[in-house]
Amino acid sequence: MSNKRFVNALSRKPQKVPPIWMMRQAGRYHSHYQNLKRTYTFEELCKSPVLSAETAMGPIEDFDFDVAILFSDILFPLESLGMNLSYNPGPQFSKILSEENASQLFNQSDPISSLTFQAEAIERTLERLPADKSMIGFIGGPWTLLSYAMGLNKEIKVDSLNDFHWQMMQEKIIPLLKDNIGLQISAGAEIVMIFDSSAHQLNTNDFEKYIRLVLSSLVPDYFNQIGYYAKDGVDYSLIESIKVELDSPLAGIGIDANQSIVPFFTPSRSGFIQGNFDEKIINQPGITFLKELDKYIREIDKCSEIDRAGWVCGLGHGILKTTPEENVRLFVKKIREAFA
Repeated sequence: MSNKRFVNALSRKPQKVPPIWMMRQAGRYHSHYQNLKRTYTFEELCKSPVLSAETAMGPIEDFDFDVAILFSDILFPLESLGMNLSYNPGPQFSKILSEENASQLFNQSDPISSLTFQAEAIERTLERLPADKSMIGFIGGPWTLLSYAMGLNKEIKVDSLNDFHWQMMQEKIIPLLKDNIGLQISAGAEIVMIFDSSAHQLNTNDFEKYIRLVLSSLVPDYFNQIGYYAKDGVDYSLIESIKVELDSPLAGIGIDANQSIVPFFTPSRSGFIQGNFDEKIINQPGITFLKELDKYIREIDKCSEIDRAGWVCGLGHGILKTTPEENVRLFVKKIREAFA
């Protein structure tokens, strides 16, 4: 069970039409999700494997995306480590992590055992997924999890990471994330994406050291099965250069919409390249959206199939909750027509 376009992108086989999937494709913008939320809480949708599969299947059946995504949340590993997590409607912790309370909050000896619902959710989704669709999982980036745990403002840069930050990532968060990746892949995920939405908080030196840590600790055990995405404000070329330097088997990276994806379409690179239409523009009224989408398509269409080998089409970041469903439907239709 795999999507041919997605498999081609992962292996960098040139093709006309790219595979399409979007972060948060099963979410608040979609009437299918809204209908489920009238009966169930967000946590119930995530932690009941049958409901997780039902939620994940909604956008596959409605928009014909090439890839289904595990319906879950990046913060559950923090709960597994011992933090008290609730959603009202966004994530809330009863206590935020600090150097003083770390030993009390991160107190679980076998944290992966409480994440098995993700494996079953993948299995239940695969039971329903058509044979020509692919299945992926995801985790949060180590820094993103630590940033959430410590209650840091996403918009504020961190001056520099201290010994406590590095210790928590290396001793607590990364070991669990490695187990979490293994759990999802064993259940049937073809790749696992690392979503690092707070990596832009790091200064240049810390970000470089951090990417080396991520690529050397989370990727080697899962050859060409791990993708990485960091939100705007990071140096994607630096990620690529460190990947080459370490000879890392990273499967690919995602590019935010704040920069053109075209410079990353080069035959010499390895791995897939994902993105990156602007999620704020697909949220706009139809005429505005379609005009910008045509411009986006024209820019990419200047590249040959060989140059854009490995392209996985989607947004720069996740779909906004106010995005019209018709715009999502049109996006998939226009991309497939343009490159047919």
